[in-house]
Amino acid sequence: MARQIPIGARGEAHETVEFKHTLTAHHSELPPVYSTPDMVRLMETAAFHALHPYCEGDEITVGTAINIQHRAASGIGAHIQAEAVLESFDGRFYTLRVTARDDVQQIGQGTVGRAVVSIGKFQKTAGRK
Repeated sequence: MARQIPIGARGEAHETVEFKHTLTAHHSELPPVYSTPDMVRLMETAAFHALHPYCEGDEITVGTAINIQHRAASGIGAHIQAEAVLESFDGRFYTLRVTARDDVQQIGQGTVGRAVVSIGKFQKTAGRK
């Protein structure tokens, strides 16, 4: 199992909004603004970066829960920064507070849940299904 991860461990992820990150890329009638699924992906990446330095051997963390609010639009060219901070651990699941900001304001917030798994065990379990 991963060594103890301190509450407050932080991770970040960044990207610049491109056409492929917009609602328009998913459906031509929608506006060219940053999509919620892309914001959630960036938040998940930040959460991964917060926990990964504490994993050992073939361990990684995988997502287990998402509770996100997307409150403001960002257009093509906006620089998005997601941050994740470890808030709690219940013996198996980690809960991280996540935020996303563009060049002007906070655009999203919420929590992401993650768990540490062995890649080898995970692939064996997934292969049986």
